[in-house]
Amino acid sequence: MSVLLNHKQPLPLTLPNAIKRLDERPAVEQATTVRAQKLKTWDLAPMFHCSIVGTCLTTSELRQVLAKVGDIDAKVASEHALHSRGVRAASQRDVAGKLLNKALDRRHERILKQFSRLSTSSEIRAQWNLAVDEGDISGAYWAVMSHPASDRPLVQDVFGEVHMLSHLVGSSSRLDLARLRKLQLDLEASDEKIARQEARLQAAAKDHALLQRRIDDLETDLSRKQAVAIEPMNYDQRYEARLLQRLEAAEQRADEYDGRVAALEAKLVEAERRATAFANENSALQRELDILEGTLAMPDTAGAVRMQPIEPHTLLYVGGRKSLFERLRKLAESRNIDLVLHDGGVEDNLSLLPAMVGRVSWAIFPVDCISHSAADMLKRLCRENEKPYLPLRSASLASFAAAIAQPLAAAE
Repeated sequence: MSVLLNHKQPLPLTLPNAIKRLDERPAVEQATTVRAQKLKTWDLAPMFHCSIVGTCLTTSELRQVLAKVGDIDAKVASEHALHSRGVRAASQRDVAGKLLNKALDRRHERILKQFSRLSTSSEIRAQWNLAVDEGDISGAYWAVMSHPASDRPLVQDVFGEVHMLSHLVGSSSRLDLARLRKLQLDLEASDEKIARQEARLQAAAKDHALLQRRIDDLETDLSRKQAVAIEPMNYDQRYEARLLQRLEAAEQRADEYDGRVAALEAKLVEAERRATAFANENSALQRELDILEGTLAMPDTAGAVRMQPIEPHTLLYVGGRKSLFERLRKLAESRNIDLVLHDGGVEDNLSLLPAMVGRVSWAIFPVDCISHSAADMLKRLCRENEKPYLPLRSASLASFAAAIAQPLAAAE
């Protein structure tokens, strides 16, 4: 169909004295007609009626028109007979001709409105080309032929294109029919082949079912013969088999019990380890608490615990909580200790640690309140300067009091 739509070459068709158009009328009559309504089929030359009826109306629409004017066999007449009667009605200005024109206008109302806004033949030709590209040939053909501004060259070109399109469509239809017939024959052959294959499949399914039943029967017979061939076990053999089963069950339970005992022993070891750790931690806490209570006792209180003064030395405390620094310093002063404080890099720069380590006697740090980098750096500096250091359990006052209460040699 794309070939048909692209067929735009006008035919060298000569229609001498065959077209009754506006350009054959006087100028005054021509202008009056242009302003009047569009042309009817009886206003056109008879040679155009065949192409208009055949192209612009369907067979069912033409049948309805003829039935309205009383054509008794319009419903059963052949398509060729209907076409001949429609061509004859198109040339007559009677009821049949008017109904035919109404049917054409009603079918192609949309495209007729588009063409009605045009006033020159060049505009009509451009709109015709656009309609052919879009495939709306039937409506555009009636719009061009009935437009009062269509001149002789335009009508000749459009009629020639539609005439050639009818030939091309006929040729294409014949090829399509031939291909359709071949496809039908191929389909019938395929149906026959499928029917034969289905018959073979059904026969094979029946044979398979028979073989399966035979196999089932043979298996049943074999099982029955094997059961008869096996001698029944005597009482001793049955008793021994029961004992073996009980032994296997007992061994399996013993393995399960061994696994459970091993798991319980591991839990017990872990519990003992944790209990030992808790006991050591409890002892350390109790010792720290006792030292802290002795440290915080008022000097003038009777029977208060006093810490014995030790040899003056300087202690570096890295990390901890700055809110406790003042109390840590007072505790250190009570032990005759010059305390040097460093917050572990929160506000104090870590670059100050080498100089601090160089001027102190030993160093301590709480493991729960110091960064890894600060702790590692402090340990490395103490080892390089051969200064002892002691990690504290926590940043509490009790841990600090217990650390400064022990001799200096107890530090690492």
